Amino acid sequence: MAETQTKTEQENQNPEEFLANFDWHNYEEGIEKVEDEKLKEFEKLVEDNFVDTADEEVVEGVVIHLTDREAIIDINAKSEGVISLNEFRYNPDLKVGDKVEVLIDVREDKTGQLVLSHRKARTIKAWDRVNAAYDNGEIVNGFVKCRTKGGMIVDVFGIEAFLPGSQIDVKPIRDYDQYVSKTMEFKVVKINHEFKNVVVSHKALIEADIEEQKKEIISQLEKGQVLEGVVKNITSYGVFIDLGGVDGLIHITDLSWSRINHPSEVVELDQKLNVVILDFDDNKSRIQLGLKQLQKHPWEALSDEIKVGDKVKGKVVVIADYGAFIEVAEGVEGLIHVSEMSWSTHLRSAQDFVQVGDEVEAVVLTLDREERKMSLGIKQLTPDPWTDITTKYPVGSKHEGIVRNFTNFGVFVELEEGIDGLIYISDLSWTKKIKHPSEFVSVGDKLEVEVLELDVEGRKLSLGHKQTTENPWDKYETEFGVGTVHTVEVNEIVDKGATINLNEDIVAFVPSRHMEKEDGKKLKKGETADFKVIEFNKEFKRVVASHTAIFREQEEKNVKTASNTSVEKTTLGDLDALAELKQKMDKEKK
Repeated sequence: MAETQTKTEQENQNPEEFLANFDWHNYEEGIEKVEDEKLKEFEKLVEDNFVDTADEEVVEGVVIHLTDREAIIDINAKSEGVISLNEFRYNPDLKVGDKVEVLIDVREDKTGQLVLSHRKARTIKAWDRVNAAYDNGEIVNGFVKCRTKGGMIVDVFGIEAFLPGSQIDVKPIRDYDQYVSKTMEFKVVKINHEFKNVVVSHKALIEADIEEQKKEIISQLEKGQVLEGVVKNITSYGVFIDLGGVDGLIHITDLSWSRINHPSEVVELDQKLNVVILDFDDNKSRIQLGLKQLQKHPWEALSDEIKVGDKVKGKVVVIADYGAFIEVAEGVEGLIHVSEMSWSTHLRSAQDFVQVGDEVEAVVLTLDREERKMSLGIKQLTPDPWTDITTKYPVGSKHEGIVRNFTNFGVFVELEEGIDGLIYISDLSWTKKIKHPSEFVSVGDKLEVEVLELDVEGRKLSLGHKQTTENPWDKYETEFGVGTVHTVEVNEIVDKGATINLNEDIVAFVPSRHMEKEDGKKLKKGETADFKVIEFNKEFKRVVASHTAIFREQEEKNVKTASNTSVEKTTLGDLDALAELKQKMDKEKK
């Protein structure tokens, strides 16, 4: 009715008035014109409530629907967005109504659907959070995903960060696997923007607390104080103990009263034990601890019944050149000097008698409880072989011994354990000239000997080897005496003469002037000639021979014979002359 009236009014309206009031904008655009104020108000409303999908920024959306593969997200845009559920694998509990951060990945796909990315949004936001945590020194939560070379991989805000093994704890970590799949607090200590690397530390969080504890502990430290600690590290020279933020060292010598080869024989890692503070430096940064000092000294616990002359048993713990240390009780050691290991006066190495670890029996020789020293002996367990030495080894008796050692002047021969004798080098052979005993015998050889001298008080035995055989020089004195002649070959040309071998034992010397032959030339090496012995000394085993004496003697004989003949002829001639002279004188007288 109203519409009919309007049309009637329009039809009855003045044409000029109608044209003047006609809305040409609505006629051209097909819509009614909106007032400017209302248009601005509408634009502001859209700007405040709807997302501009052209901007690549992270926005918050709401899950409005879930399918088997996708999540439908409302971000207040012209249309809803879609995100694959693969991007929410870290959050299996995702449900409708949850708020999530998204980044507009594709404004519209082929179907006109808005495609969003939660993963990219999460990464962008994560880097923002990590950078903020690093700049502000904030503590962040991280999920330890797995082990890797040198440390662990930690998920921090969706970013994989590296946790070095040295930054897990203040103490060394041996089992990394115990941290896998745990959520822990961390501090971001390094960011490499170029390579997108993040390094976190758990150690940095507890160091501050420990530093406070350390100051408190150090301020209360006193020598002699007993504290509880945990074995933190074991080395060959000692054990490091964690006293609750402060480390101290127990040297290996302060672990046990007994000798040990390695600290692991006494303690083990992570073991709790009480220790005593022995010393520390001025700033208490180096703390020396002791473990054995908490126990009574073994010498104080040593039985009062042990006295000099008693037999004790123990284990060889150390061997030195001069003897062996025997642990007769835990922490109580006695020394067996090498001279107390055998009755022999010829000293040998302690290793010839005992080895480390051997269980031995010994006699207590000295005992000083105040000085905590004890000397022991092994040889006292057997009778002294020198007790009846004169009966067993009288002078002139012959025996067989074993060569034990050399000196430059002779050989030590063992007749039995504890009975050693010396053969001087001059008593080894009647005929051989020996410069060193090793030329004649070897260590370990059996040798026939004769007792030459016996000093019971000095425990010395003088032996001889050559005396066990007849002296060949007795018969050589006759066979090769002065004046005997022998046909032999010149053996060697030596300084000032030559040598010849009269037999296997006798080497004679021929002086140069006695090498001259009858023709004036000298004998050479290898020539055979007659030699006359001109000197024979049995005591010094010296024989001197001469070739020249052979023909010189003959010459002398010839000269003597000629001289005698001349004298005879002269004498007879003189007699005849005298006879003639006498006859002549007689005639003159008549």
